[in-house]
Amino acid sequence: MIDYEIRSKVQPVGERKGQTVYYAHPKTQQHMTNKAVVEHIVRETSLSAGDVSNALISLSNIVCEALKQGSSVDLAELGSLRLSISSKMMDTPEQVTVKDALNTPKIVFSPKQAMRDAANSVELSIDHSRVTPAGKGDTPRGGEDESSGDTGGSGL
Repeated sequence: MIDYEIRSKVQPVGERKGQTVYYAHPKTQQHMTNKAVVEHIVRETSLSAGDVSNALISLSNIVCEALKQGSSVDLAELGSLRLSISSKMMDTPEQVTVKDALNTPKIVFSPKQAMRDAANSVELSIDHSRVTPAGKGDTPRGGEDESSGDTGGSGL
């Protein structure tokens, strides 16, 4: 489950400039450590913890080498990794150079259907008991006198 709190901020630009708006923000960032991943794989297979750790390190090395070569990597039921490098628009053909026209490479992960289904089935919850202004820590703040006063469940 991912639990959200409601935060507010005053919009600095755009059609809502000066208006207080409300949005959902995760209360905590959940994280599964490498150790937990290894332990789960050990429980589900006949591999030792050392074997699993070595396999994950080898996978990392193989993926890095493939990306350095510009190759995509198919990770079976997980999905695939590939590089995406966008280009800036230049005025003349001579200006189109690696240094000037190409942006920093980004790694794109394309999950397989089972992983997309898992992400789409995560349980979500919004805590309406308080509104926390962004950047103010855990200071409760009501929204009755702000904007329309609606702190409904839709995030912006």
